[in-house]
Amino acid sequence: MQRSDESEQSVDDLLAEVEGLTEGDARSEARRQSADRGSSDASAASTSRQSSLRARLGGLFSLRTFLVALVLSVVAVVAGGLVPLVGFVGRLVGLFVVAFAIGLVGRERHYVEVGLAGALASGMGFVVGTLTSAFFPFAVRLLSEYGVAIAGVGAGVGALAALVGHYFGRDLRDGVTRDL
Repeated sequence: MQRSDESEQSVDDLLAEVEGLTEGDARSEARRQSADRGSSDASAASTSRQSSLRARLGGLFSLRTFLVALVLSVVAVVAGGLVPLVGFVGRLVGLFVVAFAIGLVGRERHYVEVGLAGALASGMGFVVGTLTSAFFPFAVRLLSEYGVAIAGVGAGVGALAALVGHYFGRDLRDGVTRDL
């Protein structure tokens, strides 16, 4: 049987090798060297793994940007839905404008945050719009049968409108800030 120290060290070595393959930077090399030296301090290893995970996710998803985009998207969906006779199109135009503004103002790309916020806001807007646009008992029955499909279509169309808006906002920002 192996001692518990040996099994922990082999797990640390394996984790260091996996991080070295996925990251490929100086920090992973330093971790690999410290693991090779026999460093078996479990708390230090878990802290470095947590900070590494935060660093990887920090560049991919920003919670603050997502919350701002979600609030602005909900406001755009409500404001666009208030326009008579073009409520559905007004919602999508509102999402496009919000995503365009975030793309124009932001220094970094936020496609994930803007797309998710647009999908959530539009999906909720479709469901609430179905409840308020038809006779209530009929709307409840319609949502009980087709609610997931209605929310899914709303989320898909909203995500598409938000992503296209963000793309055009980023494109305009790139054109305005590029040196001639």
